[in-house]
Parts: sequence; structure tokens; C-alpha cells
Amino acid sequence: MVTEYIIITDNNMSQLDRAANALKDGCLVAFPTETVYGLGADALNPKAVLSIFTAKGRPNDNPLIVHIAQTKTLEILAEDIKPDVIKLAEAFWPGPLTMVLKKAPIVPYETTAGLDTVAVRMPDNDIALELIRRSGVPIAAPSANLSGKPSPTIAKHVVDDLNGRIPFIIDGGACRVGVESTVLDMTSETPIILRPGGVTPSMLEQVIGKVTLDKSIFGLQTVDKPRSPGMKYTHYKPKGEVVVVSGDKSDVFEWVNKKAKKDKQSGLQTVVIAAVEHLPFYSVENVIPYGSIQAPEELAASIFSIFRECDMRGVEKIYVEAIPKTGIGLAAMNRIEKAAGGKVIQL
Repeated sequence: MVTEYIIITDNNMSQLDRAANALKDGCLVAFPTETVYGLGADALNPKAVLSIFTAKGRPNDNPLIVHIAQTKTLEILAEDIKPDVIKLAEAFWPGPLTMVLKKAPIVPYETTAGLDTVAVRMPDNDIALELIRRSGVPIAAPSANLSGKPSPTIAKHVVDDLNGRIPFIIDGGACRVGVESTVLDMTSETPIILRPGGVTPSMLEQVIGKVTLDKSIFGLQTVDKPRSPGMKYTHYKPKGEVVVVSGDKSDVFEWVNKKAKKDKQSGLQTVVIAAVEHLPFYSVENVIPYGSIQAPEELAASIFSIFRECDMRGVEKIYVEAIPKTGIGLAAMNRIEKAAGGKVIQL
């Protein structure tokens, strides 16, 4: 298969027409959002949806998120829409919030992985919204990468994974948020965050009151049948081993320096991912700054790109400083710990 690569700017949105028509015809299109690049298909076309799982090598019990361009589309896709759903949509859409709702009969089980619920969001990206409008269909889309690999935050990442496997890749520049959306289950009495993202628990509670965090976020509970993407399988993983290190800063510096020195003596290629303020405290050769310790959004926005850079370098072991699980730091650490298989070195 030859993949067509389309570069979109503010002045050439008409270039989306070919991709939009392809979506209507049941083809796959990779496109940018504010979170990560998505691999889209017509959410109401079972055959098209199944081709997503094939292209990615994704397990078919992992549900997809349906992307829409108008809140009123919820009435087509979902039933029993509570007033709080509308409040959240008004507060955070377009934006990185996905809501899990009771699905309407029109939504095929291929899209929901056999569940009676459907996950829906409105992306905060002009290209994504225009693509949905021009196609005239809701778009089911997981991240546009091979299953298990770090999520793509620039079009090159999509090319690296899916060139020749899908018909269209739309390049709309770098993704602003850099981690996938918050997923909130609105079918329970108290809403449950199934996956943390750019909309934080405190932001949600300011609008609808109490929300809870699913135990799987902290690795306290195994998941047999995932209700949301990102819950069951090892995700976001680079080729090298990821080692998350948490504790007092001085202890972390000392421990990582010792371990990295031993790795070098053993011939292993290692990298440390650290806050820019901490670079002087590491004696290892390869330290990649993710941004400031004072700005957890910088870690969230850069971690997947850094993981992919490590793959390009052939890095075999990656040490990552843990940051507090507050604000978007919760989402960033969730992705990093998933990449590490849930293992954290607590000093």
C-alpha cells in the first residue's frame, strides 16, 4: 500500500477533502489532535473499525474513542445522557476529555470492543474538527502507532510506524498536550477516571463535584476487560527497559549515578530523563532534559518523543525521575509507569 502524506496549514484545509472522502469510503486516516496523533475510521462502519486493529496490531478487546465535532452528535451515539455530561462538555470541549456513556444501538460493538458503553470526545484541534465535519461521520481513533509503542506526537512518528500500512497520513505539526485524553466513566453513580490526562481531577470536580480514580491507575488492580484504552495492556513502551526512580532527590541522583556507571561497565547504553534543574547532579554521559520540574506539562508533552529518540539511539536502559502525581503529573507518571511495566524503584 502507498501512503499519501498530506501537509495541512491554515490556508489549505481543502486538502482534507481527499482524506475525508476516504473515511466515508471505509479507509483509515491518521490525523493530528491536541493530545496525540489518531488513527481514524468511520466509527459506525464495523469493517472500517476492524481495519484499525489490523493496522496497529491492537488487541480487539481494547475499546476505541469516538471523536465528534458537535456536542449534539452525542444524541446519536449515546443514551441516558446525564446533565453532568452536558456540563462537562460545555466546560472542556473541545479538549482532552473523553466521557464513557451508555452506547446507542447505532454504535457497533466493533467500536466498543463488545461493551455496552461508548467513549466520546471532541478534540481541540482545527484539523481534526474540520476532518470530522468534511467526512460527515464520527471518527473512531486510537493513537496512530503500532500497538504498545510510544504514542505519536508528530507526523514523523506515524510514518515510522504505519507508512505503507494505511492510505493517508495528515501532518498538522506537533501535538500540544502530548499525552492521551482523560477518560471519565459517566455511567457510574460517582464518575470514575479510568485514564488520567490533560483534564485533571481537580478541574473535573470544580464542575461536577466528586470524582474517583480507578485503582488500575496506580497498579493496585488488574483489568480483565478494559472499559477504556490504556487500562489493560503494556503501553507506551520504548525498546529499552524503563526504570522509574522515586524518592528524595539526593537519593535518586546517587542511586541513578551508581547504576548508570555499572551499566556502562557492562557495555549497556543508558539514558537518564531528568528535569533541567537536575542536570548538574548527574555524572552520566547521556541525560535528556524533559523540561522544568516546576512545569509537569513539559514532561507530559515530551515523554513520548524522548522515548522514541531513545529507540533511534539504540538505548537499552532508560532511567526516569519520578515527579509528583498532581495535576497533569498524574497523567505523565501513569504513562511512564505503564512503559516500565508498573515497576517503580522507591528509595
